[in-house]
This record gives sequence, C-alpha cells and structure tokens, in this order.
Amino acid sequence: MIPGALDLDLLRTYVMACQLGSLSRTAEQAGRAQSAVSTQMRRLEEMIGQRLFHRTGRGVIPTAEGEVLLGYAKRILALSDEAAGRLGHTNQQGVLHIGLAEEIAVRALPDALGRFHRGFPDIQLDVTVNHSPAIAQLWTDAAVDLAITTTAAVSDEPLQTWAVELQWVVGIDFILLPDSTVPLITYAEPCLWRKRMLDALTERQQNYRITFTSQSSAAIQAAIENNLGVALLGPECLRPPSMRCLSTADGLPAPLAVQYGLYARHERHSTCAAAVRTFIDTLVPLWNSEPRTI
Repeated sequence: MIPGALDLDLLRTYVMACQLGSLSRTAEQAGRAQSAVSTQMRRLEEMIGQRLFHRTGRGVIPTAEGEVLLGYAKRILALSDEAAGRLGHTNQQGVLHIGLAEEIAVRALPDALGRFHRGFPDIQLDVTVNHSPAIAQLWTDAAVDLAITTTAAVSDEPLQTWAVELQWVVGIDFILLPDSTVPLITYAEPCLWRKRMLDALTERQQNYRITFTSQSSAAIQAAIENNLGVALLGPECLRPPSMRCLSTADGLPAPLAVQYGLYARHERHSTCAAAVRTFIDTLVPLWNSEPRTI
C-alpha cells in the first residue's frame, strides 16, 4: 500500500537509475553521493511496498513490479513537466537552435523533443541533425545554441561528456570467412568513426576494402541489413532483429569508444540553462545505458 503521494524527485531518480542500469552512474549523473541515491531507492521501495530492482554484477535492472512503476513514473513526470511548462514558462519565447550528431540521435531525439516541448511550449525549436563534423562546424560558426557532437571536433569545453561504445555490426545472415578481406560499410569522410575503424584494422594488419559509403545513418543501416559488409555502429542504430555484433573471436578488433560532448551558449537565451538540463536529463541516460545484446 502506498501512503500518500509519490515524491517526484524519487521518481525522477528512479527513472534515471532504470535507464542507466547503475546506481553509481545515476549518482554521478545527478551530482549526488551514491549513498544518497541508494537511500532514495530504499525509501521508494518502502513507499511502494515492493522490491523494485534486481541487483546484478553489472548494476541494476527493474523487477516486474519495477517495470510497472517505471511506466507510471514516466507518465507522472511527463505530466509534471507539461504543467510546469504551461504555468511556469508562459513568458519565455524565442527560437532555440540545436545541432545533434545523427549517428547517436536516432533513438533519443523523439523523447527529448517531446519532453522539451512540454516544458517550454512557447519556444520554437530549430533542430539540425547531421554527421558530427557538420554539427561541430555549426557550433564553431555560432549557428546553434546547443550542440551534441564528438569532443575531438570541438575545441571548447563541453558541459557534459560521455562515451559511446561502437560495435562491429553485420546483417543477421552475413558470414565473415576467417582470414578474408573485410568488406566495410563506412560513414563518408570526414568522420571520426571511419578513422577509428580503419586505424583499428590497420593496427591488426587486417585486410579490408570499402564497399559502401554514406553520410546517412539510415543508408548505413540499410547496407548492413542487405549484407554489404561490416559497419561500426553505436547502440542508437542497432536493429537486433536484422543485425548482429561481431567480436574478437570473428577476427575483428575489440569494440571502440568515442567521446561525445554537450555544448551550450548560455548568453543567448535566459531559458538556455533549463533547456540544457532538460536535454541532459532525457538524452544522456539513454546514451549511457548498457549496449543492447544482440
């Protein structure tokens, strides 16, 4: 039995913990001590009267009851954000220009935009989704207020950084023969992922040939699903029903990691600080979540 109303702060921490799959990473993301987050989750379990997490060697995953609460928590927080937006930001208007790297924005962008609109209904969003070098150039040219791109492409200090693990991915029916030349599906130059891919193969003295190149994530996914070769993808772009990951056992290098950063120009909008927090709260937990097993 639940005594009284559910605390929004507890629910927000709980949703973040479910998305990150780790209480320590939740504490780091929320700027709190891990003991404080653990105490919050125990309080929530006591309020609900149910065990909400399974503890594993890799972190935490919600129980069946926890999954039920997670669905309600997301709806409660969405309504709270909407109410705050309608009543608390009525005088905040303008245009917010956002640049997002396409290769990591596929899954997280819809939720982030929906939550932003509920919190800031009178602000117009101008969103550019492109490959990282293009987004980095927009930031350098001061053409966007918020940007998420690779830190290697930007000289400024990011507000937040996180690592994206890149897996070697092929179509579900693709067969890579031992000691064969690796057919590669790559993003077009300039591209940090492409450079890291080729450098890793060269270091292993692995023969390769490029069979498909595109700047479009959708085109890269289509090439993989049609068995044109091996690609390097982040968790955002994986499609488990039609793709699978390769490993060192298949003769390929270990998964790689690329660092991304969130950049913001606070001086342009009085709402920018709150906008940054909205995007961090929505996007980063999704990108920091454990890669899906295929």
